Amino acid sequence: MNVRPISGASVDARTSRRGGRGRKGLALVAGVLMLAVTACGGGSDSGSGSAAGSGDGKGKGAATAQSKQSEAAVTITPKDGAESVDTSGALKVTAAKGKLTEVVVKDAKGTEIAGEISKDGATWTPSTHLAAATKYQVHAVAKDSAGREAAEDADFTTLTPKNTFIGHFTPEDGSTVGVGMPFSLNFTRGITNPEQVEKAIEIKTEPAVDVEGHWFGNDRLDFRPEKYWKAGTKVTVKLNLNGVEGRPGVYGEQAKTVSFTIGRSQVSVVDAKKLTMKVMRDGKVVKTIPITTGKAGMETWNGQMVISEKHVVTRMNGETVGYGGEYDIKDVPHAMRLTTSGTFLHGNYWAGGAFGNYNASHGCIGLRDVRGGWDKGAPGAWFFNSSMIGDVVVVKNSNDRIVDPDNGLNGWNMSWEKWKA
Repeated sequence: MNVRPISGASVDARTSRRGGRGRKGLALVAGVLMLAVTACGGGSDSGSGSAAGSGDGKGKGAATAQSKQSEAAVTITPKDGAESVDTSGALKVTAAKGKLTEVVVKDAKGTEIAGEISKDGATWTPSTHLAAATKYQVHAVAKDSAGREAAEDADFTTLTPKNTFIGHFTPEDGSTVGVGMPFSLNFTRGITNPEQVEKAIEIKTEPAVDVEGHWFGNDRLDFRPEKYWKAGTKVTVKLNLNGVEGRPGVYGEQAKTVSFTIGRSQVSVVDAKKLTMKVMRDGKVVKTIPITTGKAGMETWNGQMVISEKHVVTRMNGETVGYGGEYDIKDVPHAMRLTTSGTFLHGNYWAGGAFGNYNASHGCIGLRDVRGGWDKGAPGAWFFNSSMIGDVVVVKNSNDRIVDPDNGLNGWNMSWEKWKA
């Protein structure tokens, strides 16, 4: 009977010992929880714990935004708001820690400036000069190695030049001209930067043909193909001279498009010995006309000459071409200029029987005509009415040399190799 109490005491003791171990276990768990709460809650010195925390989501959002920001940096030169910017060499866009993917430069009218991004994507430069006194907007985009974009925008205004130049051109816009007509520009100021000026002139033809420019001195630039134009060719010339620095401190001011059409082919061949002129249309002789050319000591130039002016009636005075008072004819009919120096092909009512028989002029080519030019059947009138600016007149077998290429629109007397040189 005493066995039970003894057993009961033993049970209580075991229970008491288990209870002690349980409280210690609870205290240890509580300590771990408090430590965890302290670590998550953070204090004033919690540092990176705050950025990584998730208590309010702000730390995680900031880290995500930072990871999305592009490392690429775009730089536009000139800086935003710049004024009096040079029209050449000043505009440039660069990218660091990334590659340029888009660069758009526009003026206030929305006209874009052509340019090119380098192969490595580090730079963009314009393909042409900028216009003077013009405001431009630049928008540039670059991507870093992760494909993240960075963009930059800027506005600037180009300089307003104090000194300018233009080019007086022939033929006129919208005209129809002969197969020998070059496009000729005479500049109002001598050009010392011919490469940039020539680069700013674009010529397109239909059908396509290679057209090259040639400088005569520093103030004249002519363009032509290797051979005479084909009949029906359409020529379009863009003069993008606005902003081109033709010489130090002197800028072009033209931005103009000129178009002209080549008419039928007419090439007339003057034989100074046979005293005839064969008029050829599209390669076929349509008329042979008796003529007179320059007499001894005043011979007519040889070579290919282009009709550059036409006058129904004009005055010819020997004093204007170095012949003193030898002649002054106030009513020369049907006159067509062949050289700047004063060679004309014209109607003649005073030479008597010279036509086809002997040379009697002071260097011009004469065709029989009547005073006042009223007779439309006279050779002078017929040829005048059958000709247009740009037609070719070729003189051969004269006792003088070949006309200089710059004496009139006569660059055809220069070989193609020299023309392009």
